[in-house]
Amino acid sequence: MPELLLGQVITFTDDPFVAGPAAARHLVRGAVLLENRQILRVAEADSLRAEYPHARLHDYGSALISAGFVDAHVHYPQTGIIASWGKRLIDWLNSYTFPEEMRFDDPAYAAQIAARYFDLALAHGTTSMCSYCTIHPESVEAFFAEAQRRGMRALAGKTCMDRDTAPAGLRDTAQSAHDDSLRLLRKWHGRDRLGYVITPRFSPTSTPAQLEALGALWAAHPDCLMQTHLSEQPDEIEWVRALYPSARDYLDTYEAHGLLGANGVYGHAIHLEPRERDRLRDHGAALVHCPTSNTFIGSGLFDMAGLMAEGQRIGLATDTGGGSSFSMLRTMAAAYEVAQLRHNPLHPAQLWWLATVGAARALRIDAQVGNIAPGMEADLIVLDLHSTPAIAQRAERAESFWEELFPTIMMGDDRAISAVWINGRPVRTRP
Repeated sequence: MPELLLGQVITFTDDPFVAGPAAARHLVRGAVLLENRQILRVAEADSLRAEYPHARLHDYGSALISAGFVDAHVHYPQTGIIASWGKRLIDWLNSYTFPEEMRFDDPAYAAQIAARYFDLALAHGTTSMCSYCTIHPESVEAFFAEAQRRGMRALAGKTCMDRDTAPAGLRDTAQSAHDDSLRLLRKWHGRDRLGYVITPRFSPTSTPAQLEALGALWAAHPDCLMQTHLSEQPDEIEWVRALYPSARDYLDTYEAHGLLGANGVYGHAIHLEPRERDRLRDHGAALVHCPTSNTFIGSGLFDMAGLMAEGQRIGLATDTGGGSSFSMLRTMAAAYEVAQLRHNPLHPAQLWWLATVGAARALRIDAQVGNIAPGMEADLIVLDLHSTPAIAQRAERAESFWEELFPTIMMGDDRAISAVWINGRPVRTRP
């Protein structure tokens, strides 16, 4: 039976960084018709109710129906260490991340954290994500098994590290990284709504031999994404320069080993050289802005305006657990604040696009999720734009839809998420 969702509706017909706020379509009293787990129609509520009188009705009143959020850069194994105090990147990895990731050789622990992560993501309205796992194949199996159980569109890969800059308990080899990744890829890539991502953590924890092996794997499976980190902090860049003295720049450590391409997804990308910016744009690679992480760990201010003006492909992400929130609402708020510090405030339409269509484009899944349009998969969220007294009192003064939405972007949390639909079915996000 068709499902008919009624409420305010937001969709995108263009990129608001190019076309401005008019790229968004807002229906004050709209409807989204679902059938066979897909979006069939989007129109005014009265029109679709008349056309489909026997559809199962879900009337959300004045709440906002949106595509589910897409989180383009996640470390699900770091769920338990989110908001750990007082470290910059390298110390943070050594003090918190690496000790926690060593626990993921235990399949039961990996399964426990995977379930917890997905519970938290869905509670905050995130319906798709791209995650790093650990070096342990068990961590990948746990992530994909849990995503499959929930019917979610999700991407992930085994994190590969073979250099002695990583602790002994978290090192593989060039050969085992290739072979483990290939086995996992063959098992999970394209299965149901899942995608495998080739995942060197970053150049400082991989030898040239490992990067070469993963570059060869990507060349053999170019339909997969490849994800890694790039130019997050100045001291990280100096570290890379010392480890790869012949490289022209940080990006060249990937490029020289076949790890630069259109399906590449590069997290952070804050301190880029002109050559790196040119090469990333020319290849159509994706950059992922992780604003709560960048401010929490003290990495720097992402150049959204400059990179967008160059024509870069950009998505948005929480970077949990380096990021300090599982919420894409909080992530949008942080992106706004970072842009303010660069004297280029982002419009609410641009922020919402980054967390939905933009992140899906970065992951090359925008034909399936990230927007509300006929033929797309029915991953939707419903938001209460008056979810707290503070938000409600500001929203009540709004003179436009964007003024009503902006307080939820800046102050909203999981209380704003009224309902979540995954693959055309409503799911419970709380016990």
